[in-house]
Amino acid sequence: MFAHLLAAACAVALAPCTTARAEATFKPYASGLAPITYITSNRAEPKRLYVVEQDGRIVYMTGGRVRGTFLDLRSVIRSGGEQGLLSMAFHPAYARNHRFYVNYTDRNGDTRVVEFRSRSGKGVRSSARQLLFVKQPFPNHNGGQLQFGPDGQLYVGMGDGGSAGDPGDRAQNLSERLGKLLKANATARTPVWRIAAYGLRNPWRFSFDRSSHTLWIGDVGQNRWEEVDRVTSPARRTLRNFGWSRLEGRSVFNPGRKLTGGTLVRPLTVLPHPESIAIVGGYVYRGSDVPALRGYYLYSDNVNGWIRGLKLRGAHPALRFKKTAGVPSGVTSFGEDGRGNVFVCTYGAVYRIVK
Repeated sequence: MFAHLLAAACAVALAPCTTARAEATFKPYASGLAPITYITSNRAEPKRLYVVEQDGRIVYMTGGRVRGTFLDLRSVIRSGGEQGLLSMAFHPAYARNHRFYVNYTDRNGDTRVVEFRSRSGKGVRSSARQLLFVKQPFPNHNGGQLQFGPDGQLYVGMGDGGSAGDPGDRAQNLSERLGKLLKANATARTPVWRIAAYGLRNPWRFSFDRSSHTLWIGDVGQNRWEEVDRVTSPARRTLRNFGWSRLEGRSVFNPGRKLTGGTLVRPLTVLPHPESIAIVGGYVYRGSDVPALRGYYLYSDNVNGWIRGLKLRGAHPALRFKKTAGVPSGVTSFGEDGRGNVFVCTYGAVYRIVK
């Protein structure tokens, strides 16, 4: 998933297919950090930004400066390649209950989702409560994203278990947790994990539009195609199948594999290799820093230096943004602050998208 970092920052012009233009700048926000896997915030602390470092540390920042360590899990994490501390999420009622959640690969390389609580603005290590354990057969395709959905459930993106070509046909197996989007009531005494969607290869990053509640997924492909998937809120009431590993993008990858039911979701858009090598899903922009970007789904690639945006015209993607020159390379993730403004992270730097 990850490539080397060549950090850069400069003004960018995001040009849609129409004659209009939206100007934006990747403004350096912070640098000199360990490799970053995720950025997030919570609405109770709109001025704080939380930066998740792959090796197991979460730091908090204000004004572009690290102000302290929120939680340090380096002693229990295996880091490197596609493993490590992969994301975190704050409970929607964090201001009251102080609960937050992390997804990491443990010393054996297996996935753990753990709840913690904070006190006086810092995570309390001794408050750990494990919610999910998934045995990983290979060190890649761990997924790793955590997001609370509009239904108040905690969603977890799980890759297909790794290697190549889904050798165990896990993504289509409904008795497996790999290759799935799982959800559960995170505050239940014993959370019951249910399959929200399946047929995923490696949903490294997914998000919910904070306005429409639409689910967006950037699913990393195999040899030929990267894809962006979209499911509207009403459609999530039925079990959705994204097609892997019979399908890669819109093409048949393994004709010997069968789709095991569900409602098939075709990608909203696909990108061929080598135009895209490892897609990095982002967010629908709802911030105030760049009003012209509102409503655009922003996404990038971990290997190639570009950031794009798309907006729907009816049910079809249109009004595309595309920028290549000057984009920070080695993008690993996107993040939102408490007001919906969007940040981009690379292997050791954070950028804010501003006008």
